[in-house]
Amino acid sequence: MPYSAEHKQRSRARIVEAARILFNRHGFQDVTIDRVMERAGMTRGGFYNHFKNKEELYQAAVSSFLHGRGAEWRKDAGVDPASPGHVIMRQMIMGYLSPEHLGDIDGQCPMIALPSDIARSNPDVQASYQQLLQAMVGLFENGMADGKTGGREQALSLAALCVGGMVIARSLPDSDLAEEVRMAAQSFALGQFEQASPSR
Repeated sequence: MPYSAEHKQRSRARIVEAARILFNRHGFQDVTIDRVMERAGMTRGGFYNHFKNKEELYQAAVSSFLHGRGAEWRKDAGVDPASPGHVIMRQMIMGYLSPEHLGDIDGQCPMIALPSDIARSNPDVQASYQQLLQAMVGLFENGMADGKTGGREQALSLAALCVGGMVIARSLPDSDLAEEVRMAAQSFALGQFEQASPSR
């Protein structure tokens, strides 16, 4: 008896989430299809019912973050979509550059975990990564939507500071220095946000 479409969708989601976590931990090269399927609690043969190859899975894992683990992360960080733009912007900076996000290897944003892998990936994977960045920049732009010139440039700078600050902090073996980097990036980003935001 063939599986239902709902069962197939659930199975695919399990594979994608297992892959997202493993890619975050180990990068693209060190994760095998067998390893993903073992983590998902499925056999290797089932993989090809959902994906053509590991590259296609990688794209799906990166894309899934925005509305999957990323949505959970935003909720946990207190990023409330119903808040005014400037409030969401502040919440996003505080949450993204938080000690909790720094320590969350499995749940981290792919923009932090995978930049070198993405740069070497195919255009579809790069497009998924770009979608994540555009979502962050859009959130920051909306938070500064007051008619000031340079809003997009400031939004791009804030996104680069948030992602870059976390990439550097995550890469350091000295946890005290990593925390200094994280806090400095958060403080500077908040300062830029305060300058860019309309007076309330």
